[in-house]
Parts: sequence; C-alpha cells; structure tokens
Amino acid sequence: MSDIEELRRRRMQELQQQSAQQSTQQSADAESQEQMRRELEAQKKQAMMQLLTPEARSRLANLRLTKPEFVDQIELQLIQLAQMGKIKSKITDEQLKELLQSLAGKKREINITRR
Repeated sequence: MSDIEELRRRRMQELQQQSAQQSTQQSADAESQEQMRRELEAQKKQAMMQLLTPEARSRLANLRLTKPEFVDQIELQLIQLAQMGKIKSKITDEQLKELLQSLAGKKREINITRR
C-alpha cells in the first residue's frame, strides 16, 4: 500500500506544480493584456488631445459617464477620420454636438397613434 500512496503523493505534487505554473502563466498574460490596454488608452487620449478642443473633450468626458460604449465608438471614428486626413483642424464643441446628434439621431422613433 505504501507504493500506491507514494504514487498518489507524487502525482498530487505534479498536479500542484502544473496548476501553479498555469496560474503564473495566466497572471502574466493578464498583466500583459492590462498593459496593452493602458497603452491603447494613452494613445487614444493623446489623439483626442490633438483632435478636440478642451470644451469638446469635456463634453465627451461627461457623456462617457452615461454612455461609455457610445463614446468609445465616436472616438474610434474620429481617429479613423483623422488617419484618412479628413479632419483638417480641431473639432469644436459645436461640431461635436452636431456629430453626436447625427449619430444619436439614427435611433428608431416609435410613434403610437390611437384611433
């Protein structure tokens, strides 16, 4: 019986070592992903500093509190437009308002009429 117990003990040690290796690998992967995410956020912030006036950036920051996915989508669109060379000067607050209204206006309106 001691041979079987010894085999079980060895196998348990091997499994524990494998588990420890996997957890360290997963934590390293998570750290690298987090670092990449932070770098992308920093690049996006830098791009917004170049593309938007302070008032427009403030408006986007306020809007991010309620609709973060929508703001992310708008920022990506602005960056793409800048990369294509379609943005010649900084976007003002008024221009941003118009852009937001045009994008938000794509919602489907529901009209209920009673007869």
